[in-house]
Amino acid sequence: MIPYPQIDPVAFSFGPIQLHWYGLMYVVGLTAAWWLGRRRAPRLGLTDDDIGDLIFYGALGVVVGGRLGYALFYGFEQLLANPLWLFKVWEGGMSFHGGLAGVLIAAWLFARRHRLAFFQLTDFIAPLVPIGLGAGRLGNFINHELPGKISDVPWAMVFPPMMGVGPEPRHPSALYEFALEGVVLFAVLWWLSRRPQQQGLISGLFLLLYGAFRFTVEFVRLPGPQLGFIAFGWLTMGQLLTLPMLAAGALLIITAYRRQQTLVASSGH
Repeated sequence: MIPYPQIDPVAFSFGPIQLHWYGLMYVVGLTAAWWLGRRRAPRLGLTDDDIGDLIFYGALGVVVGGRLGYALFYGFEQLLANPLWLFKVWEGGMSFHGGLAGVLIAAWLFARRHRLAFFQLTDFIAPLVPIGLGAGRLGNFINHELPGKISDVPWAMVFPPMMGVGPEPRHPSALYEFALEGVVLFAVLWWLSRRPQQQGLISGLFLLLYGAFRFTVEFVRLPGPQLGFIAFGWLTMGQLLTLPMLAAGALLIITAYRRQQTLVASSGH
């Protein structure tokens, strides 16, 4: 068993103003995406200013979409009881799937403005995202969120009482997601995208790999207490929302592969 690190969720305080680690992780993710995006901007004929605009579009998509998604998927009753709760972002509560929808809308608007193919742009964006995802999971961990199920694995942790769980050792599920959604996903997508690929392939891999990682980790992560398991006694909302991602990712990969096979066959003639 490993002790749960006692990290104050508040990183800095300036009088009545508090800066939480959770919020800082969004800054880390966006800064990393901006820096990495600038390195590859010439591929799409984009300038540094264009990348700045893209990150701004993406940030709006993440925050607005993520918060709306959380409210609709995980906190609809709370939203109905207190609509102003929607704006209390500092209390935590963001949905990846809502954020993804927001980023896709932002990408569509940006692609249209800059006359880029939609999947050409999403293939460019996909490798920039995992660092932010990993940072966000670290933020969840520091913010005392996402406790795992009871476990006797050697690295199980006893979570703080404030998380609403008992004293039994549990899976550090947020750290699993940090490793898979952050480190592994970034390594795979950045490495594969170092050379041009068929349009849609990198986007498809992002959807498929993230979906597989999230679906798997949900088996050792406690579902949100406001929803619990929503189907078959084991399916969570996170897993349900991931299913369309898996299907879309597989479809994009198959389409890209068939397009590549067609090009190879035509060049052979």
